[in-house]
Amino acid sequence: MLPPTISDLETVFSSVISLALTAAGLAAFVMLIVGGFQFLTAGGDKETTQKAQKTLTYAITGLVVALSAWILLNFLGNFLGLDFSTFSICLPGFAPAGLSSGCL
Repeated sequence: MLPPTISDLETVFSSVISLALTAAGLAAFVMLIVGGFQFLTAGGDKETTQKAQKTLTYAITGLVVALSAWILLNFLGNFLGLDFSTFSICLPGFAPAGLSSGCL
């Protein structure tokens, strides 16, 4: 088995980010379902209805924040000419064989 390299860290980081975004979307979806179920089963109870509305509001707010962050990063990436969708580690003075710079 080969020892781990810097490129392995980049793969792990990309996987963690992808997993976090998937988990955020799944959590928001589940909270929308829970809030809707609470709202439907409130039966006119004012306190339960308010709790359900808060759950729905927080779920929608979470979705809006996550989507806004994604849109902002894409916009800034296009505007500045940077690619925020990839993660690379640049080590000064380190240029492995086959690469002209220290970026992996």
